[in-house]
Formats: sequence, C-alpha cells, structure tokens
Amino acid sequence: MTTTDPRLRSWLPVPADSDFPIQNLPYGAFERDATVRIGIAIGDRIFDLAVAADAGLFDAHVPEARRILGAAELNPLLEAGPGAWRAVRARASELLAANDTVLHDARIAEGAFVSRPRARMRLPFAVRDFVDFYSSIEHARNVGRILRPGTEPLLPNWRYLPVGYHGRAGSVVAGGTAVARPCGQREIEPEVPRFGPTEALDFELEIAFVTGEGPQRPATLRASDARAAIFGVALLNDWSARDVQAWEYRPLGPFLGKSFATTLGPWVVALEALEPFRVAAPVQDPPPFAHLATHAYEAYDVALEATLASAAMRARGEAALVVTRTNFRDAYWTMAQQLAHVASNGARVRAGDLYGSGTLSGAAPDSFGSLIELTWNGARPLALRGDERRFLEDGDEVVLRGRCTAPGATSIGFGETRGVIVPAVGYGATGATSTL
Repeated sequence: MTTTDPRLRSWLPVPADSDFPIQNLPYGAFERDATVRIGIAIGDRIFDLAVAADAGLFDAHVPEARRILGAAELNPLLEAGPGAWRAVRARASELLAANDTVLHDARIAEGAFVSRPRARMRLPFAVRDFVDFYSSIEHARNVGRILRPGTEPLLPNWRYLPVGYHGRAGSVVAGGTAVARPCGQREIEPEVPRFGPTEALDFELEIAFVTGEGPQRPATLRASDARAAIFGVALLNDWSARDVQAWEYRPLGPFLGKSFATTLGPWVVALEALEPFRVAAPVQDPPPFAHLATHAYEAYDVALEATLASAAMRARGEAALVVTRTNFRDAYWTMAQQLAHVASNGARVRAGDLYGSGTLSGAAPDSFGSLIELTWNGARPLALRGDERRFLEDGDEVVLRGRCTAPGATSIGFGETRGVIVPAVGYGATGATSTL
C-alpha cells in the first residue's frame, strides 16, 4: 500500500474536508516550548517529528534520524536526499495509520502532537537562493497587452525558455507576516520619477517548489530527470510594486519592485503526495530543446484561489471576497523544465533553493492571478463590498489557498497563507519625494 492509497485511514480524528488527511502529510516548522521544530500536519494536529525521533522510532529507517528530524528547519532533511525523503514519509504514514500502536506503546502518543490551529508557524526551511519564473502564458500575454498595447504580447524568447529572475532569499517571509508598503521611484510623468510609497501594490498567486541537493555537475540535469531533485511544493505570494517595477525594469528586469517581501506558505507538500494529481502538461510550440524535453505528464492539478478583505470588512465580520480562481496545471513551463533551465549554464542546484512559478492565470477574467490583470492596471476597478480596489490598500489582507482533487484519490490541500498590508515605514512614509 502506497502513502497516497485512498484506503488509508489514521487513528487520529481527521475531518472529512481537511486539507491534511493521512495521504498528504505536508512538512512545516512551528514553535513549541520556546523552540522551533519540524512537524507533519494531519487533520487539526501537528506531528512533532523530534519527539518520535528522540524515542528512536525512525532510527531503523533513516540514517541520522535524530539529527535530521530534531532540527529547527527542513534543510537537513532536504540535504539527505530522495531516499531519506521517502523513508521519513513512509515511516510517518505507518506511525499514523489506523491500528498502529507504536506511538502509544512508546508512551508518547499525547506528547507527540500539538494543535495545528493554535501553532505559530515559521518558515519551513532556510531559503538559500530564490528564483521566480514567468511560466503562465495567459499571465505573460495579459501583462504584455497592458504594458505594450498594440504589439505582440509575448516577447520572442518566451516560448523557448522559462523566463525568470533571481530574487532575494532574505526577503522571503513566513505566512502571516505583515507586509510593509515598500517605497521606491515611480514615473509620475514621462521620464520624471518621484520617490515614495508605492501606489500600485499587488499580490501574485503562485506555487513554489523547493529542492534538495542537486547533481555535482548541474549542466547534466535534464528536465526528464529533474523531478528527483524536487522535494515538494508550497503556496507563494510574490508581492509586487507595479509602479516601481514599471520604472526600474528597463532593461534588466525586476528589482526593488519585487524584493521587499515574498510570502511562503507554511506547509510543504511532498512531491510524492501529488502523484495522484499529476496530469498532462500543455502542448509546447515550438518543441523545447533537448535538455528541456520531458515526459508529457509533468503538470499537477492544483486548484488555487485568492481572497481579499479590507480592514473595514474584517472589522464588520464580513467574509473575504474570492477575487480569483485558477489552476497550476495550466502553467506553460513545468517545474522540471524550470529546474533544468536553471542548471543548464552550470549553476548548482542546492538544498533549500526556492523556485516560484510566477503568477498563475487562466484564460477567463476571473482566473487572473494578480490585480494588475484583474483591474487591467487599475482601469477596471474591482468591486469590494461597498468599496473598490485598483491595487492593494493599507489594511487589506490577501489569503491564498490550494487544493487537489482527482477521481479515485483522496483530496488534499495546502492550507492557507496570509499577508496583511501595513503602512510604509522609514523616510518614505513621511511623503518626502525626490525628482530627477
């Protein structure tokens, strides 16, 4: 029986609609007794892996299990490689399965769990490098039409390689962290900028993947083999200051308009848990180069949504508004192709590297994954229960969610990742400006 078998049940109570049945078992980092530990979500609880490892319950399955599972972050597990990833997941599934009594026999069944809703989550791993891609063809077309009206929306290179940029690993924050409105230069009239807080703050609905240690000769990493280096995936919100970005990106691309904050979801879903939801990737035309060629079934059916609630809505107790629903399966470039592209020039793939999909948008207007598309750069304001939004305002809260369903499989989810916009801090908050 595999770890994703729909017949599996846990001895722990798991609500029928939970994102975290025993078939999922995603990893996260949480605070407990003034320390940070790694654990696995199941139902409304977190399985504290350090407790089980200290009791010797992983010793026969994973070399150095106590060191790896007693860490404050997932990086030691990422470094241990695919064999250890499979072994930890399989052993955890055994310990949590119905009729298994090992945790009770070891007298740690109570101490090995904490309440998930009450837990304070931290970044699940220390991010070493961060790359963000531009892998949704609908998003790329929309942005092209907005920023370069009357021209071909896709630039000539887009269908030949996964376009991306290197971000700042140090600005990746855990879900729930407040996002301060960034300051930067904005073009207020042709070729005349002003410095101050952004007036076009946006969210980006994304999926991210994290890698373990890659091959010693990274240029040999082909897309057909790249999945072996991918540990798992998580929700990602790569916030963007559109007006800052529009002024600075020529000619080198995103910089300060993107580097102020990137919110990573608290739960990393193992790639193995996504196997029942692997589907055919979009047909690519022209065919990719040989090192980017891969198996046709390299996409994943992950339904995604983003909600928006103003401070006034939350004060009134009103439900957040769903502003978009889209799906990861429609991304033109797959994770395996993205990773192969990163390594194709000789760059090393390391444990703890984070790769964002870029904004994920569908073809329908209500499936666009960012406000720049949903409001067409502010020209078509979004109705928000007695208010409207062109871009995010202070006090707004954005929540991302993801869930997988497929015939014959147990549905799993990613939980949620939240971010609230707070006013700009520092000299930019005073309204001081500078023109050139």
